[in-house]
Amino acid sequence: MDCIVGRRLSAGLQSGEMSDSYQTERQLWTTRRLLAWTWRHFEKKGVDSPRLAAEMLLAHVLHVPRLQLYTDPDRPASELERAAFRELVERAAAHEPVDYLVGEAPFFSMMFKVDRSVLIPRPSTEALVEHVVQHARRTPGFASPVIADVGTGSGVIAVSLARHIPGSRVIATDISPQALALARENAARHGVLDRVEFRLGSMLEPLAGGRFHYLVSNPPYISDAEWEQVAPNVKDYEPVAALRGGQDGLVFIRQLVQGSYGLLGSPGQLVVEIAASQKQAVLEMVASVGRWSGARVLPDHEGLPRVLVADRIG
Repeated sequence: MDCIVGRRLSAGLQSGEMSDSYQTERQLWTTRRLLAWTWRHFEKKGVDSPRLAAEMLLAHVLHVPRLQLYTDPDRPASELERAAFRELVERAAAHEPVDYLVGEAPFFSMMFKVDRSVLIPRPSTEALVEHVVQHARRTPGFASPVIADVGTGSGVIAVSLARHIPGSRVIATDISPQALALARENAARHGVLDRVEFRLGSMLEPLAGGRFHYLVSNPPYISDAEWEQVAPNVKDYEPVAALRGGQDGLVFIRQLVQGSYGLLGSPGQLVVEIAASQKQAVLEMVASVGRWSGARVLPDHEGLPRVLVADRIG
């Protein structure tokens, strides 16, 4: 894009006008040109994954799959589409999360509805799901597991496990009625509502009296000291209760490690997402309980230690 085009589109976005006179003067605002400018604009503003963000917003406005942006790159945007796109670009450039703007987020090769009542799913959590799926497939006694997902949020863990372990049954809990309603929508969206049960309550309370093959969780684990360093697009928009884990970040992880042993069958497995900085503290915590076997922390997609696994045997 030449400097004149860049200046005019930039001015158009900032002033609230994508000029029709410019379209007749030189070129239409096509998908290709809108993506190119927005991608660079987001890079300058420090938006996470700027190219993906631009694609998600434009695909949302045009009501097409992201792939179609590249199979039909010369499609001109209408005046109404430009206005809608401009508003979303301005909000995203101010670090409002793109996933909330479009109302959905990718996870484990699926799309999930999200809103500000739940966390936006991260790739690191996929390591937890991948471990459970592979463990269930290869381990005798786990082929048709009963799984507890504590603090399910949007339901990405519960729904993904139900989808990829066909014989499984999942109990998904959360303290937020709004989160559970959204998770239920996601279970219906992916065809597993008949195998996922939703229970309202705090941490392990809704699971009392149950017995599970897996107890999994992505609990709040950001410590008070780390909170000030959290990026604005997370701190200012995502639910604080789903992020902060107390002074040391281990309040909820501690409850899971100390309280879940009796809820698991024998054999059974606890699988919990943690912060990479917590690896040693969490392993020491598990060892201090004295009942768990084979505790280890698995890497995520970046090779960071993020998934605690501990077995109940005997």
